[in-house]
Amino acid sequence: MRFVLIGSCQWLALGAFACWALTPWFDFSINLTQSLPGTLYVTHIGAPVNRGDLVAFYWHGGATYPQGVVFIKRVMGVAGDVVTVRNGVYYVNDTRIGVAKPHTRAGVPLAPARPGVIQPDSYFVSTPHPDSLDSRYALTGNVPRSAIQGRAYEVF
Repeated sequence: MRFVLIGSCQWLALGAFACWALTPWFDFSINLTQSLPGTLYVTHIGAPVNRGDLVAFYWHGGATYPQGVVFIKRVMGVAGDVVTVRNGVYYVNDTRIGVAKPHTRAGVPLAPARPGVIQPDSYFVSTPHPDSLDSRYALTGNVPRSAIQGRAYEVF
């Protein structure tokens, strides 16, 4: 039994060391909401992001989240793409994103984001979850490149 315990401790120490050693290039995030299916995400810091990628970005502050919290969403629109709204449903280049709700689940009013062309160095981010706080709302808006931490990947 002692051999197994030492082996387990060594693996745990190795894992902790690997996480520490990779911190300049990678960051780990735990998902506490239902907006994405995964629980643990790893972000490649500074990696370029493209349409369809998961992206980690720093929240600017507002709603119930403090400034600097890391959000993970999927890039649904990039610079030059056109965001439209038809009957309350948001589209990026005619790809359906979802409905912008008038209130949060807690009853707090939500202002919808304005449609238009996505500006340079900006991203329209979203998730499939209907309660996702994303670019459909003015509070989030399009995420500037300066707020992007990097490309995110679901671990589990």
